[in-house]
Amino acid sequence: MNTPLPFRTWLYFGAQSINLTTAVMSVAMAAIVGAEIAGNDTLATLPYGFQFLTLMLATYPASRLMSHLGRRPGFLIGNAFLALAGGLGYLAVQAESFVLLALAHGALGIYIAFANFNRFAATDGLREGLKSRAMSLVVAGGVLAAIIGPLASSVLWNIPGYGHFALSYSLFIPLAILSTCITMLLPQSTSRPPRETADKDDIALPHRQLKQRRVLLAIAVSALGYGVMNLLMIQASLHMHAQDTPFHDVNTAIQWHVLAMFIPSFFTGRLINRLGHPFMITLGLGLLITTALLNVATEGWLSMALTLIVLGLGWNFTYIGGGALLAHTIGDSPQAVRLQGVNDMAIAVMATLGAFLPAVLQAAIGWQTTNLIVAGVCAITLVSVMLTLSRRRHGAFVSGAA
Repeated sequence: MNTPLPFRTWLYFGAQSINLTTAVMSVAMAAIVGAEIAGNDTLATLPYGFQFLTLMLATYPASRLMSHLGRRPGFLIGNAFLALAGGLGYLAVQAESFVLLALAHGALGIYIAFANFNRFAATDGLREGLKSRAMSLVVAGGVLAAIIGPLASSVLWNIPGYGHFALSYSLFIPLAILSTCITMLLPQSTSRPPRETADKDDIALPHRQLKQRRVLLAIAVSALGYGVMNLLMIQASLHMHAQDTPFHDVNTAIQWHVLAMFIPSFFTGRLINRLGHPFMITLGLGLLITTALLNVATEGWLSMALTLIVLGLGWNFTYIGGGALLAHTIGDSPQAVRLQGVNDMAIAVMATLGAFLPAVLQAAIGWQTTNLIVAGVCAITLVSVMLTLSRRRHGAFVSGAA
């Protein structure tokens, strides 16, 4: 019942902490450095947008590479792009080159595309009762990232003799080296299944055994949760700004939101094992709907901060719940890594839309209408979850028990 997770799970936790730290740092640095170098606020977010674009485009190819080469070589390739991002970012700031800055964030996006598979790699070869716990622990690396990322950026951003954030970008290089050391400590057995076994399984595994509807539902839940989180988080910032909320208060609300996203990860896996995938996914979607309805019904900074906390919890339960459901459904089949790539590709698309749509929706239809639409979409997804996962022909699957 309380079987400890293998040591390699903690290695993936460390690797994911590095991944999320670089992502958090890029949020803090990209627009500021972009505006300084470009001298034009309209171009300020272009490097960060390019990072999302390369992340989206590289996700599925990264999964295919891992399916052919194995986990370890794939992560090593990703680490090389992180080091490249650090070097290009440093040069971009020192040389005031906007092109180099965009390329640096593009390389960072490719690294993140590879590193995002840490949570799935942590479930490889584990029995069912441990898969959810392993994935949940790896995602909890975001707690360290939420502390280390802003701290590193603030300490290194303005060092005499260097451009703003030059040393922050250069920090990516030692982080890449550390991530490489972690990757090399991973057991060889978790990197790649024997090719002949994979071929044999590929033939023997019928299409219906992949439980296609549940796979699609798991992907839809994870992607929708991520897209809604990005959309409402960013639009909430815009809405608070429009109400003349002080920046410090806006920043505090977002910090609470980020902590609500990641802190539950230390126990979400155990809750999935105890209560089942359907319950946690339903709870996550319910929290997203609650967030949207509260945003429609309430006003003021305190209520906004509370709804952002609820939003963070909803993201956690849909992101981990959907990912755990996918890992449970596809197991360790040869198709697993490719389906994980499809899953993360869908998440990347929705996250990108969630990043680019807030300003457009705020201007076109407003805060309340956006939330009503979000509530409706999540409610439709919730009905689909209940209809699909309520079928009890696979008892162990519904219960979530191993």
